[in-house]
Amino acid sequence: MDIRNIAIIAHVDHGKTTLIDQLLKQSGLFRENEATEDRMMDSMDLERERGITISAKNASFTYRDVKVNIIDTPGHSDFGGEVERILNMVDGAIVLVDASEGPLPQTRFVLSKALEQDIKVIVCVNKIDRPDRRIDEVMDEMFDLFIDLDATDEQADFETLYAVGRDGWASTNPDEKTEDLKVMFDWIIDKLPAPRVTPENPLQLRVANIDYSDYVGKLALGRIQSGVIKKGQEVTLMQKEKNVNFKVSALYTFSGMNQVPVDELHAGDVGVIAGMPDVNIGDTIADKENPVALTRIEVEEPTVSMVFSVNDGPFAGLEGKNVTSRNIKDRLEKETLHNVAIRVEETDSNDAFKVMGRGELQMAVLIEQMRRENFELRVSKPQVIIKDIDGVKSEPMELATIDVPEEHVGVVTEKLGMRKGIMQDMSNKGMGRARVQFLIPSRGLIGYRSEFLTDTRGTGLISTEFNGYAPYAGDISTRRNGIMAADRKGTATSYALGALEPRGRLFVAPGIEVYEGMVVGEHSKESDLIVNVCKEKKLTNVRASGTDDAVRLAPVKPMSLEFAMEWITDEELIEVTPENIRIRCRELNPHLRKKK
Repeated sequence: MDIRNIAIIAHVDHGKTTLIDQLLKQSGLFRENEATEDRMMDSMDLERERGITISAKNASFTYRDVKVNIIDTPGHSDFGGEVERILNMVDGAIVLVDASEGPLPQTRFVLSKALEQDIKVIVCVNKIDRPDRRIDEVMDEMFDLFIDLDATDEQADFETLYAVGRDGWASTNPDEKTEDLKVMFDWIIDKLPAPRVTPENPLQLRVANIDYSDYVGKLALGRIQSGVIKKGQEVTLMQKEKNVNFKVSALYTFSGMNQVPVDELHAGDVGVIAGMPDVNIGDTIADKENPVALTRIEVEEPTVSMVFSVNDGPFAGLEGKNVTSRNIKDRLEKETLHNVAIRVEETDSNDAFKVMGRGELQMAVLIEQMRRENFELRVSKPQVIIKDIDGVKSEPMELATIDVPEEHVGVVTEKLGMRKGIMQDMSNKGMGRARVQFLIPSRGLIGYRSEFLTDTRGTGLISTEFNGYAPYAGDISTRRNGIMAADRKGTATSYALGALEPRGRLFVAPGIEVYEGMVVGEHSKESDLIVNVCKEKKLTNVRASGTDDAVRLAPVKPMSLEFAMEWITDEELIEVTPENIRIRCRELNPHLRKKK
């Protein structure tokens, strides 16, 4: 009864990590004058830059002599695999929902997983200080969501808190402001259950996460389901194919966000074990004399694939250190160890690997992490994974929830209709905004997000949720514009780019190194252009009025990985290095391209 294992779950940007900041601060973990960062749990550089949680993380605090292990989960559907495996460790959850936006696709996804595992849920309506709050409607939507997910009567009779996580206060009445989160602390202890474990049975622990320490090697993180584990104890690691005996070399538990060494851990606690030679997520650490395996963690299948291959362009090896197929293969295999939603398959080529995941964002994060680790590689356009179901060609579908100002509903509906989207529901939220739901093939959303932001002038929100497989919907039109590709290796000049600017949109600025087959811009027409961007002005003794005016070019937006992934077709590839992101033709030689 002296432990609570809880998760904070919600849609992206509804305030999970900010609320955990306040819980940790108000729990007495830090001195009053101690400097703390915002979003302390977002420890990865990418998480801080993007403002989203990518991987689940643990922390703990003590309140009323009860230890609370708290887990921050990602809110984006692409990282749903993190949520699925981490919910195996908890018995209670706080579901956060925005007081204006209400429940969105990821709220539905994480809540469905929590209800499936019979996790006790408290609903917290966050950001109730918003001027456009609509608390009564949001509560109705949450109740409808519980019913829609086939919640039992007991589950649907949820209790509700109201909070402003950023300011660190919570209340049982939305019209009464309090000074702190005391009511939330009390509810965590009083209303969420103690771990459902069997202390009297032999040791069982399911590995929910893995890590590495330079001092003690591989680390396995999980909740002790039964029994006791002690430092120096001989235990059995039950893997898919075999069982391995090992001696526990170190044990850690969480204190705040730090791992602290302990001599033993009891049933119900979340701990970290060291000493095993190898470990995978889903393995069971069990009693050596009486080993019994727990059910393995199962996550939903990936829906999107990309091909990662060795960079063979003219600039290969100039900017990155990890450039060989062996480097890339080892890194991808390492990723699959702790990321259960990623799958890797070998292809016909020894230099290329098919990587499958949940969505474009998950792929982009993996590529960006590899970039920062000095990898150099080529990646293809994201493709959806087509399945044959009962003899019918089927593709993954998404339920897309669009929240836009009313004046943009028409253009969004038109664009999604062209991408085989079918409107399911439309409602007016008030405050001049509308919410529209579409059922659309996953491939219809590839390349749409930047277009959506342009169409809605940056004011629209789009959220998606995997909605199973449906019969193939037919061809969807892709980018219509052609490319402008460089015809030689060299340095781009203002003189050459100035002449090309009226022909389309440029991707390179003066002074950028280019090579034959590198895409330097988007042609304004459907045809492709082979251009010389290295052309220099010939110097002569003849001078005429106006001919020596400086060339003024429009600013070129730096190439981003997300834009490149959305923009390319099957005929182009993205060259990713630690210093640059370039788009190139799959076949660099223009004569060979024409033959294909």
